Amino acid sequence: QVQLVESGGGLVQAGGSLRLSCTASGSIFSINAMGWYRQGPGKQRELVARTTSGGRTTYAGSVKGRFTISRDNAKNTINLQMNSLKPEDTAVYYCKIELPRGYDYWGQGTQVTVSS
Repeated sequence: QVQLVESGGGLVQAGGSLRLSCTASGSIFSINAMGWYRQGPGKQRELVARTTSGGRTTYAGSVKGRFTISRDNAKNTINLQMNSLKPEDTAVYYCKIELPRGYDYWGQGTQVTVSS
């Protein structure tokens, strides 16, 4: 089994910053990719940022230039630095890990609320 522990959510004013962290533990021998997704009120879950083991990084267009994903391979940890936050960034943010052979795991989610 694989466990993902997320931290760093909270309430911030528009223009502020937050940093999310996600650490994976358990039966992990190889990781294909890790990423952050979010689900806003009444919306579908969407990709925010994703990084592969090969170093390829993908960002949603709405967060490019404001959010930065980073990865510590030794600790199986990813971070999401979120700057210049907007009210529309309000959502539950989920960490996802993609293992070989299609095994994917999700974190429990952390709430990010941006007030105007």
